[in-house]
Amino acid sequence: MNRLETWRGRALGVLALLLMLPLLSLAVTVFAEGVGVLDWAFLNGEPAQAGRSGGIGPIILSTAWVLAICLGLVVPLGLGTALFLVEQVRPDGRLNLTLQWALDGLGAVPSVVFGLFGHRLFVVELGWGYSLLAGGCTLACMVLPLFIRGCEQALRDCPHSYRQAAAGLTISRVGYLRRILLPFAAPGIAAALVLSAGRALAETAVLLFTAGYVMRWPESLFDSGRTLAVHIYDLAMNVSGGGPASAGTALVLLGFALLIQLAAWRIGQRPRSFAR
Repeated sequence: MNRLETWRGRALGVLALLLMLPLLSLAVTVFAEGVGVLDWAFLNGEPAQAGRSGGIGPIILSTAWVLAICLGLVVPLGLGTALFLVEQVRPDGRLNLTLQWALDGLGAVPSVVFGLFGHRLFVVELGWGYSLLAGGCTLACMVLPLFIRGCEQALRDCPHSYRQAAAGLTISRVGYLRRILLPFAAPGIAAALVLSAGRALAETAVLLFTAGYVMRWPESLFDSGRTLAVHIYDLAMNVSGGGPASAGTALVLLGFALLIQLAAWRIGQRPRSFAR
């Protein structure tokens, strides 16, 4: 039996390595092509020659604004909705089943449909035009179901005995949420935040319909701008000789994702230490 378990573990390890090979190959290729263009001028300068040369300073700023708008809407709305589902709605009730079905349905909607929706609502009806604000709000609509379901699952994992102990100690509802439930669910909430931010960072179709793709420095939230993902797509598909700049931009985008993951990990760890 021990020998069987040993061979099973080795087989799973080999399988994991095989699954990681394409990812490692992609990472090595992007690093080899893009590391040569990474310097301060590239990170801070303006694009030139349709992005073949120059830098990506305006694009980094546009990406940061769009992501800040998206997460600034998603985090309070998503966490509040998840708390409502867990604390106020009966798990076997009709309302809960209806909301779960609606969230799953919205999560399965293709991104291009959200792009058309955002274009019609924010760009046309509200008159915002192609702007960072329209792009961020549309991204928030797209990733909100994903964040809600992740937070909901993290909150539901809290043992019911914790609630009973809080009631026995006459801890208020607010005290239970702040000192027990949210600290317990913080790692799961942080994971949901990372997944939502990762999907928002990688999105292109939604932003082509709402934020536009100009490469100038944005002066307000109502200015048009392109994000890193849109810039990578444009350089790789439409600009001859844009391969090195595209790879360098991809490395910056990976850096963005790693910073978000690190920040979310720190946020997820802090409430637990505070609760103790």
